[in-house]
Amino acid sequence: MIIKVENIHKKYGREPILNGVSFEITFPTITALVAPNGSGKSTLMNIITNLEKFDKGSVEIMGMKNTDPVIFKHISYMQDNSVLYNHLTGYDHLQFIAEVHSVPKKQLLELITYIGIDSYIHKKVKQYSLGMKQHLLLTMALINKPKLLILDEPLNGLDPTSSIRVRELLLQLKNEGTTVLLSSHNLAEVDQVTSDILFLKDGKLISENLKNNQTAFYMMNVQPLDKAINILNNTKVGFSVVDTSIKVEITKKEQLNFILKQFYESEIEITDISRQSVGSEARYNELFNKEQNHAKPII
Repeated sequence: MIIKVENIHKKYGREPILNGVSFEITFPTITALVAPNGSGKSTLMNIITNLEKFDKGSVEIMGMKNTDPVIFKHISYMQDNSVLYNHLTGYDHLQFIAEVHSVPKKQLLELITYIGIDSYIHKKVKQYSLGMKQHLLLTMALINKPKLLILDEPLNGLDPTSSIRVRELLLQLKNEGTTVLLSSHNLAEVDQVTSDILFLKDGKLISENLKNNQTAFYMMNVQPLDKAINILNNTKVGFSVVDTSIKVEITKKEQLNFILKQFYESEIEITDISRQSVGSEARYNELFNKEQNHAKPII
């Protein structure tokens, strides 16, 4: 067991932030924590790393309570750049952490080169761009070669090239046996590294592996459109009209075959059809932005 979070409750004053949050990570993987701002993502990460107390529940990391100092040799937490000191250099930050973990200078220099921050590592942090700060924070988090890496918005402020580099690094770390728990608003990037998503909604977690989602969506261009809509109105298949196309929700293979047969028998021409995977953005919109969906649902 790498992480076991059980029935965590947290209030700020009378306002509940986390309301019985539970999840487990049992083997090295990348898991994304996704929710709108203010939902408690950072609070949950702070609780896991013992930076914030909780009202009820328990947290275990690698079989130990998260208050056990031993675990902090094996985990790292990349927070936002507010933890950086503007009047210190990037190297000052790294040197301090390396000394805490008894990491040799040679190993530290190799990591600096590997992440690619050599050119500005001796500049003061106040001269850093947002992307440079993100690279420094990531380097700081990797100094102790953690078994568990917790990242709060690691892709924030990165240009496309840097995002690709970080994405490749995270996948490499997972393959080498590091467990990664990250929060991100960049859902397209999340889909590039994991299908294991923890959606935090109303203080509770909805845990999903989107690869196991049995729902598929098909975009169809058909002629005539009105006739196709009338046929779908007489089925139990969920669909919506998007511009001049129909988006059909398929939960069973038989449904697609039935629809295609109905269209064929009614002489409806399908000019284009494509399957859309259910990614984190689609699931996010379903969970959090349903009221903002103006597509016309017809069942």
